[in-house]
Amino acid sequence: MLIRIRSRDGLERLQIDNPNITIAQLKTLIESQLRVPLHNQTLSTNQSLLIAKTHPEISRFTDMSNPQTPISALGIAHGSIIYLAYEGERTVAGPQIRPAGSFGRKMTMDDLIAKQMRITRQENPHCELVSFDRDAANGFQHYVNETLAFAVKRGGFMYGTVSEEGKVEVDFIYEPPQQGTEESLILLRDPDEEKLVEAIALGLGMRKVGFIFTQTIGQTKKEYTLSNREILQAVELQAESDLKEWVTVMVKLEVNEDGGADVHFEAFQMSDLCVKLFKDGWFETEIAGDADPKLSKMKKEVVVGGKDTKEVDNDFFLVVVKIFDHQGPLSSTFPVENRNTMVTMRNLKNHLDRTKNFPFVKRISDFHLLLLLARYLDVNSDVPALAGCVHAQATIPEGYQILIDSMAASA
Repeated sequence: MLIRIRSRDGLERLQIDNPNITIAQLKTLIESQLRVPLHNQTLSTNQSLLIAKTHPEISRFTDMSNPQTPISALGIAHGSIIYLAYEGERTVAGPQIRPAGSFGRKMTMDDLIAKQMRITRQENPHCELVSFDRDAANGFQHYVNETLAFAVKRGGFMYGTVSEEGKVEVDFIYEPPQQGTEESLILLRDPDEEKLVEAIALGLGMRKVGFIFTQTIGQTKKEYTLSNREILQAVELQAESDLKEWVTVMVKLEVNEDGGADVHFEAFQMSDLCVKLFKDGWFETEIAGDADPKLSKMKKEVVVGGKDTKEVDNDFFLVVVKIFDHQGPLSSTFPVENRNTMVTMRNLKNHLDRTKNFPFVKRISDFHLLLLLARYLDVNSDVPALAGCVHAQATIPEGYQILIDSMAASA
């Protein structure tokens, strides 16, 4: 049978042929397999042994001090964990190594992968808080609530600013082409359109700061915070970004005390370990139809709570972020891209007619309007220049005004 030995060096496996061996025989096996001298060993089934520092503290652990006691009498069986304390140094039996020129030795990739990965929770996010522009947040949740009825998933990229203290302010949401079902969200990303979005953000003094998505009514009946599919999508996008404050926001319906439904926002970061595991290829990216959605499957065993497993509760990967709101510099009244109805020049004309009593710069201070205009402007010069005027709330050059008015008149 196989039992596990946890010491200051980590978790190691010990092969035992006879489940009824005595503690003395067990210590002999530890000496031969793990190379810890027999006279240096203190064993216990109590994990507190590992935090004992002095001889008197260690000597209090006597449950395995009788060398004649069979290990089976202590309930030690296949898969059990025994805790080992020892003095001095030892030579750990490691993997096969081979010379690598005059610069030393190196292990094979399999040797490296064989090292156990321990999954622990990350207590603190890199993002101090995330604050939403009220109009941008309302525009997103209103669409998924009133039009989609939370029946299919919807997502978008959040853009805004990050303060030196790690506070993220979201001022607009870009919704890429996508296909949503009750369980999954496929982003049909358009590189050309995203270049326009980035050019607008550059002119506005903003950047991409996170990902927002909805959970459906069908999902809210299930016992998880984020599903395995959502974890995979969120960590992939966070890993793609170079922003340590990158935040993921989930929107769902929750039943209130009166039996009605309220729209609820929750914000997270994927933990540093989650991102590392994804970048290093540990996640199983093909999810079986019968897989438990609250568990993420790994390609190799990891250690969770002292146990070897290939399935990790998704909550281990989530770091909660506080949510606030604010009134941002942009309006959010112009029709949003890539929804059920195509945005046209008729929308531009109606918008300009409706806002004709405002200064021109105020009339075009809407990301979704700027994205429509950007399709007809030079992405390297005109788009960031026009967005820069909006950012500074400066007078729009006459040439741009004439161009925009003519575009609206063509409707």
